[in-house]
Amino acid sequence: MKLRSFKPLGAVLAAGLISLSAATGVARAADSTQPIVIPIHNWSSQIVMAYVLGGMFESMGNNVEYVPADSQAVYESIRNGDVTISHEVWQSTFGKSFYNAMQKGGVIDAGTHSATTLEEMGVPNWVIEQNLCPGLPNWEALADCHENFTTADSGGKGRWLEGPQSWHGDLMPERLEALGLADKWTVKFAGGADALWTELASAKKEGRGTIVFNWTPNFTDADGFTFIEFPEYYEGCRKSDGGDGKCGSPKGWLKKAANYKFPRTHPAAYTAFSRVDFSTKQIGEMAALVDTDKMDHKDAAKKWLADNEGVWQPWVK
Repeated sequence: MKLRSFKPLGAVLAAGLISLSAATGVARAADSTQPIVIPIHNWSSQIVMAYVLGGMFESMGNNVEYVPADSQAVYESIRNGDVTISHEVWQSTFGKSFYNAMQKGGVIDAGTHSATTLEEMGVPNWVIEQNLCPGLPNWEALADCHENFTTADSGGKGRWLEGPQSWHGDLMPERLEALGLADKWTVKFAGGADALWTELASAKKEGRGTIVFNWTPNFTDADGFTFIEFPEYYEGCRKSDGGDGKCGSPKGWLKKAANYKFPRTHPAAYTAFSRVDFSTKQIGEMAALVDTDKMDHKDAAKKWLADNEGVWQPWVK
């Protein structure tokens, strides 16, 4: 197995998968000898799932490569054949890039997970329990509580901590402006998902309010997190689509994408990939192995594969 910029899965995982395959009778006949290229993004469930899928493909005798990839540009990379699949296509954030690539040709829809998604600004439940912003989760409550959410870098305004700007561009600053909240709130962008979880822990320890971007499914589903209820989303409501930009995010699907040649070059692996179907609970558990249990992503994948043989083995048979 080759790996660009990432260390390969440990020998223990490889040996365990080979032993598991022999013990269970999982077919290990390889498809093409060319590697299946799996992208690595910057949030925990995606990375763990990448190594889970890689382990599945390797158990079938396939070669796998992992490449760091921009979460928006990856669909163009799939279209061009530089990347083989994308296994977490979130409708709200990546749906447009996914469909644009499909329209150009070279990308196929490889199916939809059972998990439904929501990506939105919100607060840990203790913010509501401590009444730091009376009226939440209604967005209109934000007009009167910004003082409880200031930070050293917010210039006296309440702070929204967004994800990396590459995820949504200026969507959240535009929303603040459209809702008439920009005089009391400001948006700061995190360097990665880890910074969001660090902020949650720091705010709780310091007893201050915090509003952060989050999503479900995620490990925070178990911890307790409430999404703010903004004006309802409708097609075309965002500023980039010609709307006023006031609307919140839609609840959406979680899809899988693949290069159009994948079913021909790796028919067995593509069949397995098309069968892959994760639930909200399963994806949250993958994230929790890293973000709560503090495991390495590759070790988390090894554990998930070992603990969930009954889930993934039928997909690869």
